[in-house]
Amino acid sequence: MIPIQSSEIGARDPLSDMLALLDVRSFLSRRIEASGSWALRFPAYRHMKFGGVIEGKRWLWMEGGAEILELEAGDFYLLTNGGPYCFASDRDAVPMDGLGVMDKHLQADGVVRFGSGEPRSVGVGGRFVLDDETSSLLLSKLPPIIHIRGSQPQAGALQAALALITFETEKERMGTAAIGGGLCAIILVNILRIYLTSGERPSGWLGALADRHVGAAIQAMHLEVARRWRVADLAAAVGMSRTAFADRFKRLVGLAPLEYLIHWRMTVAREALKRDRAPLGEIAEAIGYESETAFGLAFKRKFGESPGRYRSRLHQAVSSQIG
Repeated sequence: MIPIQSSEIGARDPLSDMLALLDVRSFLSRRIEASGSWALRFPAYRHMKFGGVIEGKRWLWMEGGAEILELEAGDFYLLTNGGPYCFASDRDAVPMDGLGVMDKHLQADGVVRFGSGEPRSVGVGGRFVLDDETSSLLLSKLPPIIHIRGSQPQAGALQAALALITFETEKERMGTAAIGGGLCAIILVNILRIYLTSGERPSGWLGALADRHVGAAIQAMHLEVARRWRVADLAAAVGMSRTAFADRFKRLVGLAPLEYLIHWRMTVAREALKRDRAPLGEIAEAIGYESETAFGLAFKRKFGESPGRYRSRLHQAVSSQIG
C-alpha cells in the first residue's frame, strides 16, 4: 500500500479526512481593541474567515447582505463565501478601510488599538486557506455566515480556545504563530461540529455527515476506500433497504453512492499524486483499482488528464517556482 499522507485517511472520520485533503492552512490575525463609535470594512478574501469576541459587543454583516448579526462576548462566526464584510460597534457609522486601520493603529505589543470612550470591544480572528481543487466539496453548501453563540451548550470547546487566544494575543509571545495555527484548527472543527448538530443542517456532503444512515455509509466508504462496495452492501451496513438507501443518499449528497465512492477515490488519488512519488500501480491498488490502466481511465474521465500527466504538470510547476 502507498504512503498516502494518506496512509491515515480512512483511519479517522470523514470530516477529518476532508480537512486533511483540503490542506487547510490556518492564520491567526491581530487582536483588535476598539472603543467608541466605529465601523470597519474588509475586502474579499479566499475561502474562510472566522472571528471571536473577547469583550463587549459588535455588529457583523456581509456587504450587500440583508442580515446584520449582533455578536456578544464569547460568540464566534465563520465567513464562507469570500465576499467583503463589515463589523462595527455602531452599525450606522461609515465603515473605514479595515486593513488600513489595522496597519495604522498596530501597537508595539502586536495589538491593534484605536478609538476612545464607550463602548469598548475586543476581538480576534483568523482565516483558513484551502486547496482550491477540493474546496467546493466543503464550501459549496455552507451559508455565508455561521454564527455560534457562546451561550450554546455545545460551545464549551470554543470557549476554551477563546481563552487561549485571549492569552496568546494580548501581547507578542514566542511561538504564537505555531500555537495560533493549532487553535484556529480547533475553532474550525468545533464551529462545523456545532453547525452540523444545529437545526440549520446544510444540504450536500457536509449535511449528509450528520444523517445517521448516510453519514455512517460515507464513513464506511472512507474506512475501506479500496473495498468493492455494492449499494446493497452499504444499505445493509446502515440498516436500510437498497432502494430507500440509494434514494436518501442521492438526495442528501447529490451523488449516487457509488458515484460518491469514485469521486472520493479520485480525490484521494489526486492528493497522493501531489504529495507522493509512489508508482501509479500502488496508488491504483490503494484506492480499489485492479490495474493501473483502470485507474488511469477513471482518473482521466474525472479530471481530463492522465494521472501521470497530472503529476508531471504539478512537479514542473513546483520546479519552475523554485527555479
